[in-house]
Amino acid sequence: MTATPRSRTRTRDTPPPRTGDGEAEVLRGFLDYLRASVAAKVEGAPGPAARAAGVPSGTNLLGLLHHLTFVERATFLGDRVTDWPWTFHAAPEDGVADVVARYREAVAEANAVLDGCADLGAPLPRAQPGKPSPSVRWALTHLIEETGRHAGHADILRELIDGSTGR
Repeated sequence: MTATPRSRTRTRDTPPPRTGDGEAEVLRGFLDYLRASVAAKVEGAPGPAARAAGVPSGTNLLGLLHHLTFVERATFLGDRVTDWPWTFHAAPEDGVADVVARYREAVAEANAVLDGCADLGAPLPRAQPGKPSPSVRWALTHLIEETGRHAGHADILRELIDGSTGR
């Protein structure tokens, strides 16, 4: 199989963050770095292509960011999600700017919660009846893993759409 050459838009890679020495600063620095990376991959993507499945599983750019919005809200804000597969599908009327704006809003709300968490070992201050809250450390580590995984998916999908590469 031969790949068809495309004109490539290569953005400058942004190196991993240099944060303070504290554990909380490092974890939050890497999470914010990944959040910005995944949002940038979706932002500016052509609408129909951002919604189109890039792989046989149906994964698409808008769906990835829509899903990550729910992950942020469930983890840090205590929102209940009963159908995780559904979160991978943006509504038909949602445009790229809408999904990116909702993601950034969820991130801002999550960061406001994290700003009040001085002890990484303490449970997150969220209200989800019948379900214990994870520690702040666990939540940050989980979101780094989840966001990093989907940022990698977004890298590939965006390159397939218009040849854009880089972070």
